[in-house]
Amino acid sequence: MKYKDYYKILGVARDAAAEDIKKAYRRQARKFHPDVSKETGAEEKFKDINEANDILSDPDKRRAYDQLGYYQPGQEFRPPPNMGGRGSSGADFSGMDFSDFFAQMFGGEPGGRSSGAHRHSRAAPRGQDIEATLTLTLEEAFHGCEKQINLPASGQSGVKMRVPAGSLPGQRLRLSGKGQVSSMGGPAGNLLLTLQVAPHALYRLEGKDIYLDTPITPWEAALGATLTVPTLSGNLRLKVPPGARSGQKLRLTGRGMPASDTAGDFFAQLLIVVPTGLSDEERSLYERLQNLSKFDPRPTFPKD
Repeated sequence: MKYKDYYKILGVARDAAAEDIKKAYRRQARKFHPDVSKETGAEEKFKDINEANDILSDPDKRRAYDQLGYYQPGQEFRPPPNMGGRGSSGADFSGMDFSDFFAQMFGGEPGGRSSGAHRHSRAAPRGQDIEATLTLTLEEAFHGCEKQINLPASGQSGVKMRVPAGSLPGQRLRLSGKGQVSSMGGPAGNLLLTLQVAPHALYRLEGKDIYLDTPITPWEAALGATLTVPTLSGNLRLKVPPGARSGQKLRLTGRGMPASDTAGDFFAQLLIVVPTGLSDEERSLYERLQNLSKFDPRPTFPKD
């Protein structure tokens, strides 16, 4: 069998502290996760990283691994004769790789030696947790939805889940037992999902509030108007007061993102739009208004 250097796989020194191993694992796992990595062989690398972390993050397993001595990565390796189980003298190692040997040596037959020094039985370790990002449309986040997530590196088939209504960016969902399958027969790890909401063509999401840029004409701004505006919960009537300003926000209370406590609000942010391509009659009316109006939009500016 070929020796695996778990320290080199994680990129840490052999005397690295537990916290350094944890940080290195997270860094490498993010880099080589098959869902995001463009690296060649990312899936196989990701499996090696999880395997290395499984061994080096457990003090007993790390101690047992260190007792094997140091070999070059990929160097032919034969376990010392004092190792229990199939690692004992005269055993047949054909068809077995290093990770199979180590799993059997550490957590195999009851009574097998786990460190070469004492006998004990222990529960098989749990698989690694997997952290991933799930991107939703604003409609999916608002109404809630069912999603199927495919994580080939977890060793499990597609995971179905329900995203609750009112989900927000940065929110984390935990799916128990949907993480990495244990290589040693223990329970699977958990799947930890961080939610993101994709930008929308119409709406902006700010916290629990939803904003909609709402174009109005100059005469609607001056005289007031009643508009029909689209929201994620259906069309609503909105009253624009006379003398409305560009940038003014009109609130629809409770029409933002739903929540178990207090729902967000919906804001129609007014944007005065000036017509282009005026007809002769329209131009004449604007010129007449210009001559009649005493309104000064720049009272603090210098006068000609």
